[in-house]
Amino acid sequence: MKPLTEQEIRSAFVNRTKGESKRLYVPRDLADRPWEDLDYLGWRDPQATDRAYLVTVLDGTPRAVALRSSANGGPAQSRRSVCSLCLTTHTAGAALMVAPKAGKAGQQGNSVGTYICSDLCCSLYLRGKKDTGIGTTHYESLTLEEKIERTMTNLAAFLTKVTARP
Repeated sequence: MKPLTEQEIRSAFVNRTKGESKRLYVPRDLADRPWEDLDYLGWRDPQATDRAYLVTVLDGTPRAVALRSSANGGPAQSRRSVCSLCLTTHTAGAALMVAPKAGKAGQQGNSVGTYICSDLCCSLYLRGKKDTGIGTTHYESLTLEEKIERTMTNLAAFLTKVTARP
C-alpha cells in the first residue's frame, strides 16, 4: 500500500461525517509506518480504545471505516481466535469489530460486524513480521500473494456491507 497522508485518511471515511472525520484521532507517526508491508492501516484511539479505524485502498481509492469493539478489544475480551479477514489464528485473538453503516442507515443505528485481529495487524501476521503466538501457526499451501488477495477480498466484502444501501 502506498503511504497515505492524514488528509487522505480523513477524507476517506465512508461512515463518518466530514466534521467527525476532522475530529477523530489519526496516528502522528504515519511516516514511520511499514507501508510496504500493509494491505490496510488499522489503529485504535488511545483515548478511547474501544474505537478503532481502518483505511485501505480499493480500486485506487482510499476507503476508511470507523469501528467499535466490545470491552476495549483486549486479549481477555477476544472471543474468537480466528480473524475473518486474514484467517490468522493467534493468541491475541480476534475481536468483534462493528462499523456503523454509511449514510442514513448508520444514522438510524444500523451496523455491520466482523471479527478482526484485535491489534488490527493482519498484514504483519500474514508476512511473518509479527508473531502469532506459541502453537498457533498452521500450515497453508497458499502463497503470500494468495493470502493477501484473500484478505483484501474479505476486507472489500466487509466494506461493501458497510456502504450497502438497504
